[in-house]
Amino acid sequence: MTSMANLPEVVSREEWLAARKELLAREKELTHARDRVNAARRRLPMVRVDKPYTFEGPDGPVGLLDLFEGRPQLVMHHFMWTYDIDADGTEHPRDTGCSSCSSAADQIPARLRQLHVRNTSLVAVSRAPYEKLAAYRARMGWTFPWYSSAGSDFNYDFHATVDDRVAPVQVNLRSEAELAEAGTTWSEEWRGDYPGISAFLRVGDEVFHTYATFGRGIEEFHNGYPYLDLTALGRQEVWEEPEDRAQPLGLQVGGPGMRLPDEYDA
Repeated sequence: MTSMANLPEVVSREEWLAARKELLAREKELTHARDRVNAARRRLPMVRVDKPYTFEGPDGPVGLLDLFEGRPQLVMHHFMWTYDIDADGTEHPRDTGCSSCSSAADQIPARLRQLHVRNTSLVAVSRAPYEKLAAYRARMGWTFPWYSSAGSDFNYDFHATVDDRVAPVQVNLRSEAELAEAGTTWSEEWRGDYPGISAFLRVGDEVFHTYATFGRGIEEFHNGYPYLDLTALGRQEVWEEPEDRAQPLGLQVGGPGMRLPDEYDA
């Protein structure tokens, strides 16, 4: 049982309803703002994908067009993998994916049906070898499509893997110079995979990249946040207000309490 303090004031149902209606007005403002941002997102220009990328899946090599499964839209989770790294930079993929990407992936299966009836496919893509992905997918009991981009430029071209030795740096849509302007200095410690989501559109046999997001842009898909944000205790993370309401659980992305999904059961 989490410890709690600084709890909401206890009031009558009438007082609660009045306060709730005040908040409702602010929620409506946020909803309308989100609608405007979503419309602006749909108006973004798009980039034709001409490079013939190859992915490894359960039936062998496939192309980017195959990932659409005949639908016009594709949403892709760039799923980080975990590696042991030698002193010379040589990577050795482990048997498990990153815990934060796993928390997002744990919620994907329930979304597939509703996406499919809206003409949209969803897949995950990782740089690790396919046999590693398949074994981990089976361990977790996941059913969504998951492909390996190992051996291709795909992750680097779409900035889901950042390595200045392979391609120009772009982290969270910022170049190395833009990072420096914001007070962040690029270093080799930043090399590696990054979580993100990309969206693609198929027009005939042509594929276009329409959207990409990283960092907090993908947090809505983690940890049940949309549900937790409706509750009195919230996400139970250290930065939340009101202060000291709930003991921080350390379950935020990268937090010390975050585990792989099946490890919570243990």
